[in-house]
Amino acid sequence: MAEVGKAIFYDKGLSGSGRLSCASCHAPDQHYGPTGEAAVFLGGVGLNREGRRAIPTLTYAERRPNFSIGPDNAVSETAPTLSDTTATSNAPRGSKSATNTASSAANMVPQGGLFWDGRADTLQAQAEGPLFDADEMAATPQHVMEHLAHAPYAQTLRVLAGIPEGTTPPLLMNEALFALARYQIEAGSFHLYNSKFDAWLEGKAKFTAQEREGYLAFNDPARGNCAACHLDTATPEGLPPLFTDHQYEALGAPRNMAITRNQNAEYYDLGVCDREPGGRKTLSAYCGMFTTPTLRNSATRHVFFHNGVFHSLPDVLDFYALRDVEPEHFYGKGHVEPNDLPKAYHENLDRKDAPFGGKKGDKPQLTEQDRAAIVVFLSTLTDQPEGR
Repeated sequence: MAEVGKAIFYDKGLSGSGRLSCASCHAPDQHYGPTGEAAVFLGGVGLNREGRRAIPTLTYAERRPNFSIGPDNAVSETAPTLSDTTATSNAPRGSKSATNTASSAANMVPQGGLFWDGRADTLQAQAEGPLFDADEMAATPQHVMEHLAHAPYAQTLRVLAGIPEGTTPPLLMNEALFALARYQIEAGSFHLYNSKFDAWLEGKAKFTAQEREGYLAFNDPARGNCAACHLDTATPEGLPPLFTDHQYEALGAPRNMAITRNQNAEYYDLGVCDREPGGRKTLSAYCGMFTTPTLRNSATRHVFFHNGVFHSLPDVLDFYALRDVEPEHFYGKGHVEPNDLPKAYHENLDRKDAPFGGKKGDKPQLTEQDRAAIVVFLSTLTDQPEGR
């Protein structure tokens, strides 16, 4: 099934245009992330429609837990049970640090799920999103069914799924999506764990002086504090770190006017609270929150945050360090509040966790030297091509 899934991953005929496959957006040589520096991908039947958000990587996605809202347990990859959800979203939010998460343990936080807003729980469900999105692969179920009936891998898929020759039941499409998920789970290229950092964890490599400096700043709760959300230690089960706690944060990324829909002053993408109808009321405490992505292979990306507003890691680190002390640098002269989040949801912003905090004109907690060193450290998270 995984081999069939591989064929499906590269099959452009499944798209409405006949010119896009999964690999078109999730390029293998880019760690299954986007190519180029465009904030969003052009798709649709005519390849002229803007996608809604920046393309996330598919690497390491198989370890993502199901979406839930519950107590903050940064080291767990299991969704909280109902008996765990005793806190309330209205309780005061405890600060979160790279060395001590006790103060944040009672925070009720969204966690898990795929996409920027967690709206799919499985790789199989995730595949349906871009496949049937009019702005992306722009297929219809009918088109997919017709294509699957005659694809080069159709016979193999039928045999594996136990579907008789000459029939095309809905089960065939479900089995195709299952095969696609199996490919991502079984193919080693989606989870190589062979970066310099992994070798360092195993005692097989040493950091340079600047890599070590960046690692220390990354973990220092008074400086980068990055590891509070991008965990860099092995799990209790001994699995390598994914550099994410699978949770969601409202960071106040600047509005990206390079995306056409953002030129409409009435348009807002509010992340978690837009994942379901009526979410802006029922999930209002989480409006503006987007997933904390893995930092593995981040040094090879050219598009960052849900709206692709930044195009380099130095720009991202500058935003973390300067958002509150030099807000005009991101939101425009005379502006101190985020320009891509309605004022009603500004309370959702993370203002407690370093390196955020402070007020305009204060000295940033994260120095230029720290930022440069962290960027160098992040380059140690880049996986090597298979066979190396």
